[in-house]
Amino acid sequence: MNKEWQGRWALVTGASAGIGVALATQLSACGTHLVLTARRRERLEELSRKLKDANGIQTEIVVADLAQPDAPGKIFRFTKEKGIAVEILINNAGFGQYGEVAQAETQRLLDMVQVNCTAVVHLTRLYLPDMIARRRGDVLILASTASFQAVPYISTYAATKAFDLLFAEGLAEEMKPHGIHVCALCPGSTESEFHAVAGQGKFTSDNPETAQKVARTGLQALAAGKSYVISGLGNYLGAQSQRIVPRRIVTRIAAKMFRPDKNS
Repeated sequence: MNKEWQGRWALVTGASAGIGVALATQLSACGTHLVLTARRRERLEELSRKLKDANGIQTEIVVADLAQPDAPGKIFRFTKEKGIAVEILINNAGFGQYGEVAQAETQRLLDMVQVNCTAVVHLTRLYLPDMIARRRGDVLILASTASFQAVPYISTYAATKAFDLLFAEGLAEEMKPHGIHVCALCPGSTESEFHAVAGQGKFTSDNPETAQKVARTGLQALAAGKSYVISGLGNYLGAQSQRIVPRRIVTRIAAKMFRPDKNS
């Protein structure tokens, strides 16, 4: 991991579960101070105590729901008022929704775009100017192996993650002259609450990666200056193989895999 992160401040969104907890834990082990944000105060407080006791770091928590348009501004003001210079921004918060778009709750789909895309752009835009002024900083954006293709029955989620990947890759080139690293982390099936929340538990891989392994892969890639990383060799090969198959065929295969069982 990056030894230069010791003593610096990182902001981790979606820090109450899964990959967010793993990212915060590994950053704290490097001596990085943490601003932890999510919707669930109790979980944030528990994680904050645990990481302070284990690693002697400073922590702050800010409860915020990134589905609310004003949440990024609230988080930004909190860090400014605390005098915290966020040098590592971890845009981890996100969620999915399984099923046909026409049957999904409209607001849930719009909230997904807000959390997975709009909030990522908003927070990144808020914190980049100070990073540019310091000529150093790191931004990690959680994308997905779903970023590389259309995925019927999680169509909106896959589209939001494609946005995250392309946003991160483009921004990485923009920020190179300023000494800032930007990286998209693309995990596949991971041990977390994600599939249960999305309502697609039956599609979880038999061998999901651990959140700790995914977090380590992402942070190592960020420190190395990579613009994106796919966690897991099998996931990497799967994502790359799609490039040599016609897009329509890839989408049809995904539709067969994810199509709801009408008898269930």
